[in-house]
Amino acid sequence: MSALLEVREACKRFGALVVNDRVSLTVQPGEVHALIGPNGAGKSCLIGAITGELPHDSGEIRFRSERIDHLPVHRRARLGIVRAYQVPQFFGSLSVRGNVAIPEIARSRSAWRLWRSAAADEKLQAVAAESLRQMDLEGSGARPSASLGHGEKRELELAMSFAAQPQLLLLDEPLAGLGMGDRERMVERLRALKGRYVMLLVEHDMEAVFSLADRISVMVAGRIIASGSAAEIRSHRDVRAAYLGEETP
Repeated sequence: MSALLEVREACKRFGALVVNDRVSLTVQPGEVHALIGPNGAGKSCLIGAITGELPHDSGEIRFRSERIDHLPVHRRARLGIVRAYQVPQFFGSLSVRGNVAIPEIARSRSAWRLWRSAAADEKLQAVAAESLRQMDLEGSGARPSASLGHGEKRELELAMSFAAQPQLLLLDEPLAGLGMGDRERMVERLRALKGRYVMLLVEHDMEAVFSLADRISVMVAGRIIASGSAAEIRSHRDVRAAYLGEETP
């Protein structure tokens, strides 16, 4: 089976600092792939390279077997590469439903149709409603988005990501800053969406990672030092020493 996403020998430098050092990574159709590692390992830089926000200096990035290195951010987004950020990004002046409508407007409309009444667009409203349902936000559609709690804001951004109809969903620390109840609820919702969306998940919560991921890649000091199943990563000597904080015999 061909990989949905393939990163080949990607490098990124800032002067003398190498943040991605010949990184190779694949994400397969249907899987949740977790990318873990200590702060400063280069995980977010790699996510930025995939989206085009932080182009790499050398190497290749392929999506559905086609090189996308030369494509700008919006072209990659149109291919279905969608990122949810660590700090939720939305328009506080709009309602919850209004925010969720934006990705579908951007995805499906030409510029001259952009200001057609969203309320009169049945397809648009159906996409928004389904996206809100997946995050259990259907009862909050009319609320001002700025009034949401932190956990709800994170859920709103994920609902916006679903409305963009992603082929690959990049989740940058979706549990960051959430209380215990919100974290448990988020994990359950992501688990319920396994198989529906292909996800590349960056996360520090190891319990959540081992619960959700089909495969895990570990990045340390800009390099991938191991990839495999949860069981393989738990028992990997280098991972235990470098990241999980366990001494190896």
